[in-house]
Amino acid sequence: MRASRLVSLLLLLQHRGRMTATELAAELEVSVRTVYRDLEALSSAGVPVYTEAGRNGGCQLIDGYRTRLTGLTAKEAEALFVAGVPGPAGELGLGTVLGAAQLKLLAALPKELADRASRAAGRYHLDAPGWFKTGRNEPHLTDIAAAVWDDRRIDVTYRHPDSPEAADRRLDPFGLVCKAGMWYLVARRDDPVRGVELRTYRVSRIQDVTPIDEHFERPADFDLARYWEASVSHYEAIVPDVDIVVCASPRGFDRITWLASKGGRALRDHQLIENGWTRCVIAFDSLDEAYVDLLRLGGDVEVLEPEELRVRIAENARAVTALYA
Repeated sequence: MRASRLVSLLLLLQHRGRMTATELAAELEVSVRTVYRDLEALSSAGVPVYTEAGRNGGCQLIDGYRTRLTGLTAKEAEALFVAGVPGPAGELGLGTVLGAAQLKLLAALPKELADRASRAAGRYHLDAPGWFKTGRNEPHLTDIAAAVWDDRRIDVTYRHPDSPEAADRRLDPFGLVCKAGMWYLVARRDDPVRGVELRTYRVSRIQDVTPIDEHFERPADFDLARYWEASVSHYEAIVPDVDIVVCASPRGFDRITWLASKGGRALRDHQLIENGWTRCVIAFDSLDEAYVDLLRLGGDVEVLEPEELRVRIAENARAVTALYA
């Protein structure tokens, strides 16, 4: 345990430069006294680390000192190769870069760790996109990713789902998020009505992108992961669920369970009734989503409530019957 902590301490100083003992203690989740003992241990082992007292003091390595020690454990090496996510990396234009980085990492690791990492990559694969979406490729994603990296402003043409026409926007692209195979752009916009605000844009709705010769300054405290988590929580709170009551055959119930496992739907309640059918209460994001999903189940599911959805599906069934009569 202590050996792993000493490696972490060394890598922290190498990566961040001067740090106070209090900062190191917080990062390593130990006491300040333990940090000083670990610094003494590193110094005794020949690592050129020293401390300076005073207001602007701290702990640091002698300038120019670098170590090739990675400090990776077997599990950490395995995790790096399992989390490679070649699909999204390729969409960002980083596929070959990711492959080269993994090869360099394999070359730098001891043979035992390299073998374990390669074995993990051969046993676990993350396929992020949903079914039948593997061929999707956002044509402007690479340009947007480059603008995000360079802190460069972009002009985009964006079609909002509630608007029949696209609109022009000038954005400060802060970051890209891939969720369930779908890319989203987090960007700052100076809205003439709402003022400066952060917005989330679905990349597939961006019809055109033009990088402009102008850089922006992102807030030092902006955290993409934290923003996205708060944004998702807010969205899920304001979008009300719609409860749909159905009766399902055994096969229909199996398919409803599968739908619920996909996300965006929840099987709130189910009770076995006569003839092996099951009465279910399912939460959907909207009536439109429920209509599309339940219509595909045909005669294996009967909608009981709400009446609006029951009538809509019945009308569709009559139209299909008339068409094929």
